[in-house]
Amino acid sequence: MIDRQPTALDALLLGSLSPIDDRGTLSGIVKHPIGGAVLLSATGFSGDHQGDLKRHGGVDKAVHHYPRDHYRAWMDEIGSIPLLQQPGAFGENLSTLGLTESDVAVGDRFRLGGALLEVSQGRQPCWKLNRRFDLPDMARRLQQSGRTGWYYRVIEGGPVSAGDRMHLVERRHPEWTIARLWYFLYVDTLNREALEEISNLAILPSSWRDYAAKRLQTRRVEDWSRRLDGETAPVSG
Repeated sequence: MIDRQPTALDALLLGSLSPIDDRGTLSGIVKHPIGGAVLLSATGFSGDHQGDLKRHGGVDKAVHHYPRDHYRAWMDEIGSIPLLQQPGAFGENLSTLGLTESDVAVGDRFRLGGALLEVSQGRQPCWKLNRRFDLPDMARRLQQSGRTGWYYRVIEGGPVSAGDRMHLVERRHPEWTIARLWYFLYVDTLNREALEEISNLAILPSSWRDYAAKRLQTRRVEDWSRRLDGETAPVSG
């Protein structure tokens, strides 16, 4: 039995598709709290949507978790804007207090309501956060801060409700926290020993292992600008 107190689900959030920019790009990043039970399957919550299914959603990014713990730090940094007054600012499905990137590792399994979740990877923020916050560098701020949140794959589907508790039931790679992965992806980016470990960490999605393998081969870090900045036109505001 793992000795950790269960964490209450502060909010369960779902989003419909809506335009995120002047070009009419559809996104499900705007999410709202839902009361009552929602069915969770291998590809996410019933009624939740993603606009770009190539980069969002799918079995390795079925559920996005963002710690409510970080909201105070963001208020200190960018101000107490209305967006930060309730969960959902970062497009998260799950909001909690008491779990952060330093506490959670890839492969951790949580029982939540009738579902079993497994931590799959950290979040790689994209330019849609710039539009969401009306800040041209919000995605870069998120990446640089390490306050990125993380994703789950669904091992067993079932109903989930706000107020359910997250019970940690298994740890497979406790040494590879989301915070440690972030450090070697974005800070100590060419650490050969760490990259070799990441490239061989089978529980990670292949895309993450491929980042590490390519860096080992080329001794270069991939270009993040398109993901983080999107179109170069300034954000209004």
